[in-house]
Amino acid sequence: MNKPMLQVALDTDTTAQALTVARKVADVVDVVEAGTLLIYQEGMSAVSDLRAIAPDKIILADAKVADAGGHVGKVATNAGADWMTCINAATVQTMAQAQNEIEVQVELYEGWDDKKRAQAWLDNDIDQVVYHQSRDAKAAGQVWGEKDLASVKSLIDMGFKVSVTGGVEPEILKLFKGVPVYTFIAGRAIHGADDPHAAALEFKKEIDRIWS
Repeated sequence: MNKPMLQVALDTDTTAQALTVARKVADVVDVVEAGTLLIYQEGMSAVSDLRAIAPDKIILADAKVADAGGHVGKVATNAGADWMTCINAATVQTMAQAQNEIEVQVELYEGWDDKKRAQAWLDNDIDQVVYHQSRDAKAAGQVWGEKDLASVKSLIDMGFKVSVTGGVEPEILKLFKGVPVYTFIAGRAIHGADDPHAAALEFKKEIDRIWS
């Protein structure tokens, strides 16, 4: 079983803030994400700037595309992204057009658990999904548990590469022991830490311990 990768989600207000964190953690993480909030405020130039300082890492544009998938996918690719997110409510056609330009991750929010729809993603060569607890759900007190684990396993059984995000902390990782999670995505737990490098190392050490 391959070890899960570690992704840092840079939902910062400015590119300068994102670059400061990225420089500190680039030797630890596998994927560097230009977060949705960052892209909304700074545009795809943030992706290009992250690519410039992390040339050997996977770069994700977390654009949460709902329409114009092919166009936005081309823009993201030209900016230097390897992956781009589409929201699960987007049409299969929108996702497929995006997939023609860039590797798509489907962000799973409410209403995602339609197996027929999910199979249509696979039929269009879209095999990455992000199992998600939103920041709003976390604020309402939702915690990770067996229900999440069962959902992740179900998606993997269908043939998806499943990444996990949403208030992820190192202590949560053990819930997924023995499960081939594709990537653990940490945002504020890393970029909001006093020492982002140490925080990223804590995640990486826990991944190495659990999936050794």
